[in-house]
Amino acid sequence: MSKMLINGILRDKPPQAEGRFVRLPSRFRSRIENDANAEFPAEPNRYHLYLSKACPWCHGVDLVLSIKGLRDIISITWMDPIMSEEGWVIDQSVFNPMQGVPRDRYLYEVYQRAAPDYTGVVTVPVLLDRKTGKIVSTDSADIMRMFGSVFSEASGPELYPENLRPEIDRMADLIQDPIRNGVYRAGFATGQDAYCEAVIGIFNTLEVLEDLLTDRRYLAGDALTEVDLKLFPTLLRFDPVYVTHFKTDRARIADYPALSRYLADIAALPGMAETIDLPHIREHYFLSHRHINPNGIVPIGPMSLYALAAAPLKGGA
Repeated sequence: MSKMLINGILRDKPPQAEGRFVRLPSRFRSRIENDANAEFPAEPNRYHLYLSKACPWCHGVDLVLSIKGLRDIISITWMDPIMSEEGWVIDQSVFNPMQGVPRDRYLYEVYQRAAPDYTGVVTVPVLLDRKTGKIVSTDSADIMRMFGSVFSEASGPELYPENLRPEIDRMADLIQDPIRNGVYRAGFATGQDAYCEAVIGIFNTLEVLEDLLTDRRYLAGDALTEVDLKLFPTLLRFDPVYVTHFKTDRARIADYPALSRYLADIAALPGMAETIDLPHIREHYFLSHRHINPNGIVPIGPMSLYALAAAPLKGGA
């Protein structure tokens, strides 16, 4: 991403290359290890997450926490749905003071304290070591993999089983650029060619997935794996947000029978619905991206997806 200086730190601003949105790689890529002598050992109640309920990358991390039963040993600070000129705002209404986690107002303060010399983008998720005050990782895929495998306290299914790893990796590569990044490349494009290129990639890949899921329950076969937890957050946001806000309106997920079944199937699994807050998600996108939606109008949205997990959701359409 291109950068703008705010309070001594460079924060994210969508970069453009001939009108094309470019996502920069994470700069913090350390790992929690199942080794008592490691820099970041797998100790319960040592690590803290900064997450946004709106962000699909954070949603994947939250899904792993839920499925693996790790909510009691990993603490969380949540972001406010609406970003400010200072970037991500920490939701003070749900902030839980704890050792090693000061009460900050903005996420950039976490970066400044943990890495004073850092000059880069300020993004979620952030995985913090409460004991040392260091940022372990800001890469969602790495964090999902760690939480899926390194803690002995974890329960639930194996999300990266050895026998399925080649297919999981193949599916992850298939969805990463054209779909997970593609919706942002469409929404943040500043040129017609860049927009069209992104949208064509999205729907060509959705067609591939529709054919694949006609014969499979999940992306890698009969078992839910980490790659499903990467795709699910994007599909969930597609009809209620991306179709309108990011102009990905060639079709809806509701128009694809297999993808619709897949989306509803995962949403109905134990622990999934509690991670979904569609009103929060929609508020974030439509009220934070004023360069796309300058008047801050929140569309009414499709009722079908609100009915998907209506009981656990806050608010309504």
